[in-house]
Amino acid sequence: MCELLAVSSRHPVSISYSLHEFSRHGGLSHANSSGWGLSFQKDVDTLLIKESAPAYNSPWIEFIQNNPTTSSCVIAHVRRASHGEPKYENTHPFKREVFGRAHVFAHNGTLVDFQDALTLKHHRHLPMGETDSEYAFCYLLDQLEPLWQDGMPSVERRLEVLGYVAAEMRELGSCNFLYSDGDTLFVHADVRRHEIDGVLGPAVAPALHWIERQNLHVEGLTVTSPPNVENSALVFASVPLSDDDWHALPRGAILAVKDGQIVSRLD
Repeated sequence: MCELLAVSSRHPVSISYSLHEFSRHGGLSHANSSGWGLSFQKDVDTLLIKESAPAYNSPWIEFIQNNPTTSSCVIAHVRRASHGEPKYENTHPFKREVFGRAHVFAHNGTLVDFQDALTLKHHRHLPMGETDSEYAFCYLLDQLEPLWQDGMPSVERRLEVLGYVAAEMRELGSCNFLYSDGDTLFVHADVRRHEIDGVLGPAVAPALHWIERQNLHVEGLTVTSPPNVENSALVFASVPLSDDDWHALPRGAILAVKDGQIVSRLD
């Protein structure tokens, strides 16, 4: 039961994580003990911090908690390994460069027979680890990169390819993912196995939820907009993080999000 989290905002927001709550997801009460990672977009690049050990007692988590980082696009992931042992190259999010922009990907789910079904044609983006997730990311970039040869493609063209690739992945298993190309955040929902009394149940929808907030303060996460500005921020999470009215993302839907706004979607 991997956990996904993303924040997209018009103005850079301050992101702070609770050591206690993030550690709980990382190994104290959940089976998510295979590592964690955070990506903070910085213009066309991204600051990537990740670790293959559980978040519990991690000095990196304590550093992030005590030193909030500002960004307009954040992707976070807590891993429970299904393919590949716990090590750095198997830890999400994954990052690659495409035509001078950092592309970042985090995945929740398990894909079977992925190497046989998803053929890498261009061989520019190859996996460094053994996970189905990183391989799926390389395949996604393999399909998307030709669109970028003449400059940034339209959101609609990117969505079209993403929809095709996501449908292929859903045929191989469960596939929830967060993908940023340095311009737009794409959020895809499938199904998710929920933990009940320490036991993972069957994979069901919804698997991702979202809410719009200028500021969000819940256990484990604080999102703070800069003072004296009108900001728009969207928060995405595997499960609702508060008792507020979160929106469930339907299975198979893909949202295109930019500057805290949903600019397009594919259902």
